[in-house]
Amino acid sequence: MRIIRFLEDDAPVMGAVTDEGTVYRLACTDFLDLVKKAKVNQSTPLQWVRESIRQSSPLRQTLADLHLLVPIDAPEVWAAGVTYERSKEARNFEATGGNTNQVTVYDKVYEAPRPELFIKSTSRRTVGPNQPIYLRSDSNWQIPEPELGLVIDQQGEILGFTIGNDMSCRDIEGENPLYLPQAKIWRHSCSIGPSILLAESVADPYRFQITCRIYRRGEKVVEGTASTGQLKRKLHELIEYLIKDNQIFDGTVLLTGTCIVPPDDFTLLDGDRIEIEISDIGILSNPVKQPAG
Repeated sequence: MRIIRFLEDDAPVMGAVTDEGTVYRLACTDFLDLVKKAKVNQSTPLQWVRESIRQSSPLRQTLADLHLLVPIDAPEVWAAGVTYERSKEARNFEATGGNTNQVTVYDKVYEAPRPELFIKSTSRRTVGPNQPIYLRSDSNWQIPEPELGLVIDQQGEILGFTIGNDMSCRDIEGENPLYLPQAKIWRHSCSIGPSILLAESVADPYRFQITCRIYRRGEKVVEGTASTGQLKRKLHELIEYLIKDNQIFDGTVLLTGTCIVPPDDFTLLDGDRIEIEISDIGILSNPVKQPAG
């Protein structure tokens, strides 16, 4: 069962999408309200949604007809780095100028017990489906990073799964790892959506298939695929380190790292479109924009 948020009569509305693609309105204000109502009813979120749609009629519109919004206004979006071998290889290429015989900090963190974790975005910096992702003005080597996102509560319980685009400036981080915040955080540098797949609906989170496509002037110029089965670390490891001695808020999103990296000679341009698809969650699509000024 997927949970969405969409615009209806200029107001945000919550909805549920069944496995058959049928859409129902939900009587809750946001995703966390859904979780709260389930607890009050002494049921799980999935049980609460099933009971809600049993008593209601489906929308006439299909999912494609709706104006989708970011499915949750996450107070914070965190991200994990170098959790896939492909990510380690790409970071090493940036840091060494292609001299991959050198041992780098990325090799060390890939093998270390402690993962790389950093804050990626806040609700005001995060955009949803079909909203523009912005390019950073002082970078000449920018790429999307398609990632599985975990929606968690303050105790670290996984409430659902979503898709995240962790935009990255390869030249800035490659120049100096201490520039990581600038290589990762700027206006509209993170997108989330199009839905939240309830955790109860997922039998095995290491079987998600991830695909990233980039289009330029309507033509597909990049495509890559991978699986969460290639993750170096387990999801609970990342969560344990995130919540350790930390204040985490209900509805926080943790991006779990990228396993798809475009060719080293590729950079995003104004007018491109990014599509990130994860099985059972949907397709997160965003146009790329170079802001004026």
